[in-house]
Amino acid sequence: MPHMTAFARNQWYVAAYSHEVGRELLGRTILGEPLVLYRSQEDGTPVVLHDRCVHRRYPLSEAPTRLDGDRIVCGYHGFTYDTTGACVYVPGQKRVPRTARVASYPVAERDSLVWVWIGDPALADPESVPRARHLDSPGWVTVRGMEPIDADYGLLVDNLLDLSHETYLHGGYIGTPEVAETPITTEVDEGAGIVRVSRHMDDAECPPFYARSTGISGRISRWQDIEYHAPCLYLLHSRVAPVGVLPEADGSDPHAFHTEITYAITPSADGRVYDFWAVSRDWATDDAEVTEFLRKNNHTVVMQDVDALNLLQRTLGTERTGYQELSINIDTGGLAARRILARLVEEGAKPAEAHR
Repeated sequence: MPHMTAFARNQWYVAAYSHEVGRELLGRTILGEPLVLYRSQEDGTPVVLHDRCVHRRYPLSEAPTRLDGDRIVCGYHGFTYDTTGACVYVPGQKRVPRTARVASYPVAERDSLVWVWIGDPALADPESVPRARHLDSPGWVTVRGMEPIDADYGLLVDNLLDLSHETYLHGGYIGTPEVAETPITTEVDEGAGIVRVSRHMDDAECPPFYARSTGISGRISRWQDIEYHAPCLYLLHSRVAPVGVLPEADGSDPHAFHTEITYAITPSADGRVYDFWAVSRDWATDDAEVTEFLRKNNHTVVMQDVDALNLLQRTLGTERTGYQELSINIDTGGLAARRILARLVEEGAKPAEAHR
């Protein structure tokens, strides 16, 4: 795999968690585009503008740039922009130059995530945002964070779609021998751009991550059902239960512990990716100790991935040209994801009329 995966532009990407966007200016770079985010005073909706003043390219996310109501006042020379990106004031003259405008980007806020569309604004359909309803549903408690990684976003997709690495990279946290030893089933919906990878373990060791948080002692049945919505949202539906506890006739399993692991994979620039991670649970929801244990533990697991992917990116940068990558059965999901990403990139490169 070349160590730079091209960007699919006509797609929704997570720019921030809802709680990060307020009246303080927030800078993020997505698909190489510098963005400034803030929340409008008038109706509370998020605003996303290009993060460079048209005058001398001063970053609008940096002090002393500030908000004046819903207008953003550049901290260098005072050029002032409204929420649509139009410049409404320049210093020292009445007439605002016609070209004084910064790009404004379509935004959708769903499930405590702020999504942004970097491609052709005419194609931005908020109804097509993939959902992760557990992130702000009643009855669920979520711990979350975000780590920037100095690696190609394709490497993070690979990492998340092949969970057999849990056995080796995350031993003592979420990995046990059974994860790597259990065969996977993979389903690919090319049209919808969804890859599903499942691993059902009927009799497995209970890793510390679950043993200490659920109180299960002994062996477990452990189900991992991944749903990857290319290019950007990854859902892992996790179920653990003591061995022998079977689902009811109607399919419900009240004695199992359900955990939703969510990743938003947001390419920042070539060789840089934002890794948004969240762990949601519908059990022990009022237990603050469990919440803190899961937050701390999952952060450790994420940082193990961050370190591994940073190292891998540096290593790939020193490979001789034409080196051959070896893939095996565990890579089926990751290879399908690469195929879909390549198609989305190609479709995004076509003229806009072709989409209509």
